[in-house]
Amino acid sequence: MKVFLARPDDVTKLVAFREEAAAWLTRLGSDQWQRPYPADRLTATIEAGSVFMVMDGAATAATITLSPEAEDGLWTERELAEPSTFVTKLTVSRAYAGQSLGGRLLDWAGDRAYRDGAKWLRLDAWTTNEALQRYYLRQEFEHVRTVREGGAVNGGPRVSGWLAQRRTAPADHGFVDHTASS
Repeated sequence: MKVFLARPDDVTKLVAFREEAAAWLTRLGSDQWQRPYPADRLTATIEAGSVFMVMDGAATAATITLSPEAEDGLWTERELAEPSTFVTKLTVSRAYAGQSLGGRLLDWAGDRAYRDGAKWLRLDAWTTNEALQRYYLRQEFEHVRTVREGGAVNGGPRVSGWLAQRRTAPADHGFVDHTASS
């Protein structure tokens, strides 16, 4: 499998990818990702070079967004002073579920962040999705705290405030990386 930077013409594919994940989460009884993510915000993150796609031939197997910038209101000034890479929108196609692809992609992100000089790989997860939180704990993230104040980037109250982090490190993730580090 190969990792590529997403291109602006991938927006439709990525929106559909998120809708597939939202439908699956609904079947699991979660309210995660029920509000549509604004396509213009997705386009902006693609144009910023922050969205990555894992491709298995012509099939999109997974996607992840990485940024040196945190969402407002989540991390303290002291934490923000530490070099960090922030993970958002990690999504694995249901066709690739159960193959440890998400864990490998987090390892790839931690490796990339390490090479870019970041100390921490950080994320915020859905506050009510305890299964997702347990998943990140199994991926060696440590829970920092849960933030419930503030608003979501796509409107409404904050729903993704379970904060976790793990140190960055070189990793043997097994992907062929067709991206350049920052």
